[in-house]
Amino acid sequence: MSVVNATLVTGADGYIGRRLVSALLETTSEPLILAVRADGPAELAAKRQACGWADSRVTVRAVDLSTPDPFAGIDPAGIGRIVHAAAKTSFTVDRDTAQAVNVDGTIRVRDFAATCPDLTRFVALSTLYAVGATTGTVLERPGDGASFVNHYEWSKWAAEQQLLAPGAPPVVIARLPTVIADDDSGTVTQYNAFHNTLKLYFYGLMSLLPGDAATVLSLATAEFVVDAVRSLLKPEVPAGIYHVSPDAADCTTLGAAVDPIYAAFSADPGFRKRRVLEPVLVGRDSFADLVEAATVIRGGPIADALGSITPFAEQLYLPKVFDNTGLRARWPGYRAPDPIELIESVGHYLAGTRWGRSPLTERRLDVPAR
Repeated sequence: MSVVNATLVTGADGYIGRRLVSALLETTSEPLILAVRADGPAELAAKRQACGWADSRVTVRAVDLSTPDPFAGIDPAGIGRIVHAAAKTSFTVDRDTAQAVNVDGTIRVRDFAATCPDLTRFVALSTLYAVGATTGTVLERPGDGASFVNHYEWSKWAAEQQLLAPGAPPVVIARLPTVIADDDSGTVTQYNAFHNTLKLYFYGLMSLLPGDAATVLSLATAEFVVDAVRSLLKPEVPAGIYHVSPDAADCTTLGAAVDPIYAAFSADPGFRKRRVLEPVLVGRDSFADLVEAATVIRGGPIADALGSITPFAEQLYLPKVFDNTGLRARWPGYRAPDPIELIESVGHYLAGTRWGRSPLTERRLDVPAR
């Protein structure tokens, strides 16, 4: 297959990948080669239909980054830009899977990029937490790899090291924040540890939340992330690491986030009926006792939900602020949502839809006018 000046997107059917593809279709005229995992033509066609990729500029290819030659059949001479968005993003991922998908897969994308003679832009999506257990102000530089909270963080750091290795093609590494909503409306279509924690609290199953009140939360929307990545795709942007994070002034602390969450949930009659008290932030030892008690119970909603929270909870005791000087210099249209309003909007959506199980219009929320 041969195309001219195409943009190749790995993980194109992922949460961020799909939204980036939609934005590129709306704002560019170049062809897109969308790489997805698929076992055969039927699954490939189903994924194309499910993602709504009907545009004639779109070519969907089955690419398995765990295989030795995942890009066989794709002409490297036709590739002008690459966005590597494929990854295993679960905090609970085991080390072998993290190595195979996030590290080895990135190496194969890097090596393919090196064969593309017309490549003008190579962007790889990473995470702010590739810096691991670092505290304080974090600059847009490689992490030291000293300590990590989970295997996911380690694998993204290791992937960054491979991308920055001598002889590798120039790359823009976009470190992404915790995405808690699709856009400023607070709509949620992908749930993570943030939402799972709030679910336990909403149903009165956990009133003790992990974390230091002073910890700054780097939260954003998918819309914010996609707009930032589009800016970083411009050919004049220098290679390097960029923190796709709101400014410190556009972030809030964990302690300050408690009130808007409680206010949002309190608008729900069912929540008020349960007489759930405002959540209390607890130290490491107290949270560890809660986790231990849940494991003794074995099974049930508390143990299951804590399973997704625990691998990230330690980060809530490691305050850090992500400097985004490089990003701001390359993104003239930077605009971050108000963090308190975003958290409250997400809270209303989660309560109103019962975490996506019912349409928002079917739930009655006593939401005060702003």
